[in-house]
Amino acid sequence: MNIVAILKHIASKNADYGKSLEYLMFEHTESGSPVRNAEGDMIMREQFLLDGINCNPYSYDKECEILNSQVHKNQKYSDIKSHHYIISFDPQDNADGKLTAELAHELGMRFARKHFPGHQILVCTHTDGHNESGNIHVHIIFNSVRKLDVEKETYMEREIDCRAGYKHHLTKGYLEYLQGEVMKMCEQQGLHQVDLLSPAKNRISDKEYRAKQRGQKKLDELNEQIVAAKMKPAVTVFQTQKQFLRDAILDIISKAATVEDFKNLLKEKYGIEVKERRGRFSYLHPERSKFITGRALGSDFEKEHVEQMILKNHQAKAPDIQNTQDQDHEAVPAVNDPTADRNPAPDRKEFNPAYDYHADPVAILYVRSHLRLVVDLQTNIKAQQSAAYAKKVKISNLKEMARTVVYVQEHGYDTREDLLHYQIDVSGKLDAASSSLREAEAKLKKTNERIHYTGQYYASRSVQSAFLKSKNKKKFREEHRSELDQYNEAVRYFKENAGGKVPAMKSLKAEKEQLQQFIKKQKMLLSSLRQEQKELQTASSNIDAILGEASTQIRGKRKTEPEL
Repeated sequence: MNIVAILKHIASKNADYGKSLEYLMFEHTESGSPVRNAEGDMIMREQFLLDGINCNPYSYDKECEILNSQVHKNQKYSDIKSHHYIISFDPQDNADGKLTAELAHELGMRFARKHFPGHQILVCTHTDGHNESGNIHVHIIFNSVRKLDVEKETYMEREIDCRAGYKHHLTKGYLEYLQGEVMKMCEQQGLHQVDLLSPAKNRISDKEYRAKQRGQKKLDELNEQIVAAKMKPAVTVFQTQKQFLRDAILDIISKAATVEDFKNLLKEKYGIEVKERRGRFSYLHPERSKFITGRALGSDFEKEHVEQMILKNHQAKAPDIQNTQDQDHEAVPAVNDPTADRNPAPDRKEFNPAYDYHADPVAILYVRSHLRLVVDLQTNIKAQQSAAYAKKVKISNLKEMARTVVYVQEHGYDTREDLLHYQIDVSGKLDAASSSLREAEAKLKKTNERIHYTGQYYASRSVQSAFLKSKNKKKFREEHRSELDQYNEAVRYFKENAGGKVPAMKSLKAEKEQLQQFIKKQKMLLSSLRQEQKELQTASSNIDAILGEASTQIRGKRKTEPEL
């Protein structure tokens, strides 16, 4: 496994903070179990450097537990108790003499102080990398609750992210910032580094890497038995299920002419199913019941890259689209030529709603349409596909433009004005739905408030009744002050908000149920309208780009008054 400087993050819900200290100081297997000698004692690591920040490293566990108790945090099983970051350096840095354990430890200490200020932190440097690679790596483990107030830093998204008693808040943006800081640190020290912020073309996780190691070990042991029996092993290299998918996908990409062809060939040759959802590909290994996303395999196996490679390979094998068109039809009219014939060529096919134009969008360019906007788009796109133009644009541009034509055809927009009017209509519906949702949420908040005080009233009413009947009211009040205060608070609330009338809990819960159902439906409607608005905006922008005209921005209602 090629190890370069990387940053790994692990969140732990283990309430035993002592386990972290054990892991840093004593040898463990790759599965995380401690290594023990014949007497059953744990074996201390041969070399490690350990320091604490805002704590004594050897009493880290007790200090974390005390802080959690003081601020009443990390008391639930589901709470993240600690965070573990690992900065792992390239073995070549050690071999070249650029990196020592002491320097790596100092870099880790600086990184921890700068990026996790105020936390109780363990910083430990190991020199025993996985698989005897000898790579130096630094473990940074800290209590998820911040111990001290610190100054607000630019990477902190919330005001409470700098205050004591609040928890470490890791977001995608924060993690990308930390990855960038590791890259900057390695660059300053002249260490080996890759771009951590770019998606990996082949994403091999630690879990997959270790599964390959275990599988290879078992396969080697089996092959030794086969060789001992004077036979030849059929397989010598273990392949994970993910690697099987990668190899199969790369093989089929080079042969497929369309995305639909790609899916069919994968199924026929390798038994792999392809699922498309929300613009992403997922793949089902023939021996699995759960799909694996293209993202988990690497950026080379995601939908956009697969489509680009299929189109690129197809164009390399087939004649240029424009040259083929020139052989079958007369020259395409010039863009925006008022004398151009708007009638489609007689040999075009009729639009077939059953055909998957989304998988093969280029086919829409050769479909007969009665919609004027579709004809205009087809004409302009074909005119742009000259050899000179093709050199200036990305391979994916043709398919993206063709998808816009599919969208217009399927929705029946005859003119750009039709599209514009529908955008205005959707924008109005979106505003109305948003307003309705806000009103419902405000009502639900009020209803929950009434439920709270109604429950409080009925729960403390019997204590109030007993208080009124008690002979020693002073003593009774002292013994039941909390319940009596709750009763008085509830009575005061209903006097101020409901004329002193306490509603029935059953009717309140029914009202809450209705509001929750309405809010759920309204959120689904909003999601649908937002998606529709996004599709309309994308189509409008693409149409403007294809036809070469400035886009019209829709914000609320369309302004029709001429500018003065």
